[in-house]
Parts: sequence; structure tokens; C-alpha cells
Amino acid sequence: MAKDAYLVGLIGSGIGPSLSPALHEREADRQGLRYLYRLIDIDALGVPPEAVGDLVRAARDLGFDGLNITHPCKQLVIEHLDALSPQAEALGAVNTVVFEPQGRTVGHNTDVTGFAASFARGLPDAPLREIVQLGAGGAGAAVAHATLTLGAERVTVVDALPERAAALAASLNRHFGAGRAASATPDRLAHLLTGADGLVHATPTGMAAHPGLPLPADLLHPGLWVAEVVYRPLETELLRTARAAGCATLDGGGMAVFQAADAFRLFTGREPDTDHMLTDIAELAGAERSAGRAV
Repeated sequence: MAKDAYLVGLIGSGIGPSLSPALHEREADRQGLRYLYRLIDIDALGVPPEAVGDLVRAARDLGFDGLNITHPCKQLVIEHLDALSPQAEALGAVNTVVFEPQGRTVGHNTDVTGFAASFARGLPDAPLREIVQLGAGGAGAAVAHATLTLGAERVTVVDALPERAAALAASLNRHFGAGRAASATPDRLAHLLTGADGLVHATPTGMAAHPGLPLPADLLHPGLWVAEVVYRPLETELLRTARAAGCATLDGGGMAVFQAADAFRLFTGREPDTDHMLTDIAELAGAERSAGRAV
């Protein structure tokens, strides 16, 4: 018999402004469900990211149906789970944990499908020959997989931690074939972007808690499209600067909606209405802007 009440949550750092609770709860209301979405902010709790395993176990014991996981816990959570979906295992990152009967914990990753669906909707005709990606963390792994799945010929991953970028590029080449991915250090950005079709931004820079630009503004040029993973705020400094430089842009709202929809489906077994959810995020972001707060 299908359930009509759910308790879910989000574990991460600085997640107070997250729109995930409203996105999930609005969709649940449309479907006639009792659905509570709670924030479990490691900053507010005063615990390190490594405490994610304890938090997952506590949520399971308290009767949660599942959790979303965000920065900086997407990779750290893996060792604390009983099983991974094939996609989460390939990525080495988890953004959704489902508590199955008898307390079994299964990790999934809905960031890949979320970014792919958003990109196909928002930049359907974008060239995909040479892509530069900033960020090789949990979100970075997901969007790099998504970009290559969409047909990108080559993705060069740039990260402040060279070993992390190299590890992600090696993993991508194993999965998609030799030569599909490379890694580089930030000092090579100017050279790489000169000949690139697009830039994917997958670091926390630009978030409400981490404002700013992730690269020098003069590296952006009209022949480049720019896709953002950050969605709070929807209008990041990177997107504003890219549009001023003549770039086609994609905000992080679509990815947030489509990954949330996939997580909602995993938690409830019900089909979400993504058109309504896209309207929701635009309304919620607009309300936050009108109130003078970061989304």
C-alpha cells in the first residue's frame, strides 16, 4: 500500500537558503501528500563534514525516508552506505540516500540526469566540441559525466587541487574512452578558454555563502557559452558577467529542479510534475530577490 506521508532532509554546509524544501513540499502538496523536508546544516550543528555518517544513521533511526546530500559531503557519505546505484558508484558521489525497509541505506546520484535535462532544455543547440569545466568535486563529477553523455567530444577539468582534477579526468576516460577528458591547473584557463565552446562552472564560488567570480572576467568571450551549477542565487556574478561579455548562459535552476524531481521520485515512487516545479523555482527565486535576500 502506497504511503501518503514522508520525512526527508538535506545534509550539507551553509544550506539555510536552500530551495529544496519548498520545491519538494510544493510538489507533494499538489499530489496530496504529507511531506516534511528538513535541513540538517553541519555549520549550524558545529560538526565537520566527516560527521555525515553519524547524521545519516541518526536520520535513519529517527524514521526519515531519505536524504539529499550536498557540498561538502557528497563523496564522504559513500563509505557509510550499504549500497550504491550504478551511476553513483561510477561517479564516486552521492546526492540522494534512500532508506529501504529494514534500514538499508542506498546512495543514488540525480545530479547527472538533472544537469543533462537542464542543458538539453536551456542550451539545446550549444556546440560541444571542447568544454572547460571548473571544479572536480561531487557536483563536478556529475556534470562532467552529463556533458560527455550529451555528446561533448572532450572535457578539460580544472581544479585548485590538481590531483583531484587528474583523478576525475582518469575516471572519465575509463568510463567514456581514452582522450575524452583531460585535467589542467587554473593557470592554463586563459589558453583553454580561447579555443573552447563552453564553460561549465561546478565550484561553490558564487553561492550565497561564497560570493564572487570563479575566474577573471576578461577570460569570457562572446563565442563561449557558460553553464552554472550554483542555483542560489539563480543570478550569480558569473552569469551576469558572462551575459555582459556576450555569452549564452544557463543558470543552475534547471539542474536543481530536475535533480529534485528525480530525488522526489526515488523517495515516493510517484511521478513529479517538472513543468510546475520549474515555475516554482522561478517564483521562489523571485520572492527571495524581492525580499532582498540571497536565494
